Amino acid sequence: MQSEPTAPGGDFLARLATEGSPLIGPDPDDPAYRLVTFVHRDDPDTPSDGVLALVHTVTDKDRHAGDLTPHLMARQPEGHWALTYRLRADHRASYQFYPVRGTTPGTTRADWLRVLDGARPDPLARGPLLPARDGRHPSSVLSLPDAPAQPYAQRRDGVPRGRTVTAEAAGRRVDVHLPAGHDPAHGPYPVAVLLDGEMWGEVLSVGDTFDNLTADGRIPPAVALLVHTMGPGRPADLSCNPDFVDLLADQVLPWATELYGTTSSPDATVIAGQSAGGLTAAFAAFRRPERFGNALSQSGSFWWPDGTEFDEGSEWLTRQFAAGDRRPARFYVEVGLQEWMLLPQNRHLRDVLTARGYALEYREFNGGHDYACWRGGLADGLAHLLGPDGAAGVSPTGAPSC
Repeated sequence: MQSEPTAPGGDFLARLATEGSPLIGPDPDDPAYRLVTFVHRDDPDTPSDGVLALVHTVTDKDRHAGDLTPHLMARQPEGHWALTYRLRADHRASYQFYPVRGTTPGTTRADWLRVLDGARPDPLARGPLLPARDGRHPSSVLSLPDAPAQPYAQRRDGVPRGRTVTAEAAGRRVDVHLPAGHDPAHGPYPVAVLLDGEMWGEVLSVGDTFDNLTADGRIPPAVALLVHTMGPGRPADLSCNPDFVDLLADQVLPWATELYGTTSSPDATVIAGQSAGGLTAAFAAFRRPERFGNALSQSGSFWWPDGTEFDEGSEWLTRQFAAGDRRPARFYVEVGLQEWMLLPQNRHLRDVLTARGYALEYREFNGGHDYACWRGGLADGLAHLLGPDGAAGVSPTGAPSC
């Protein structure tokens, strides 16, 4: 990636009116890349002293390096601000703009939190926004032409709609998405446990994804348990915590079976998570494979050490998979090529699971630690693990086939 404080030619205002922002053009040196120009138009009543482009993970890398200069837009003769990036043609990222008033913000955590609170979506962009939590503004989404398709992320007309109910199990808030026509007597239903359920349910409306997948025959009608884990207890819950995994296995899943007719078969049970949740999903399949037969990990934090270790990059769970008996579990693991802090550890886990003979689907997407990417990968992972071919890697006894 490289950025330039320029716009692609004098016709860019006419192109904006027709195409919206960002403007995407060919890279004259390499057809695998695109030149992507973001454009910001000032409010004439409150002109900016500068504009910072926040392209998810792309900007973060330079913030961690202590230099935001490559992401400051340049004022154009027409009065707009513009900045061009050279990005691979399969890149996807959420993005926002931060109008600078006065001096450019610094790169400390406190500085960055203020930037995130004040950042706004691109008003010139076309397409749906990516919602945010905690009162923050939504993001726009850049999806270059070769980025993986995401046909299941948005609500579609003509699809039978399920419903989501709010409940509590084992002292935990669990939002339950039930498929269209759900009747416990018609079970057992496959079940998917989604960690950070308040993000997936209340913010991203993941029930639409389940409904779309079901309507297209990519998964059978399934019950989704959206477990809330984003509160103060998240670091403890999502850190290879056996008590939390046992709570899900021994209390939450039986509760769902009793009330909603979900399966008790591990082959039709998925646990899914992102970041620390991705780590926890893999750990659940390691610790309780008789209950969690499928783990869907996105951008998992596999650098994690347990409390007995002093090396923060020790990759404790990966070493358990390498040394322990092979579990009767299947895995869907994905990570972003832009996740420089996680990519090596996810590749290491891939190599260990492959060497140990686990059924594994491993993917790398050209993006970052970003729900704009994860919402598509979640649908792909559910289809792989629960879909018509989902049992191909598992024998009738639940053991991986060789």
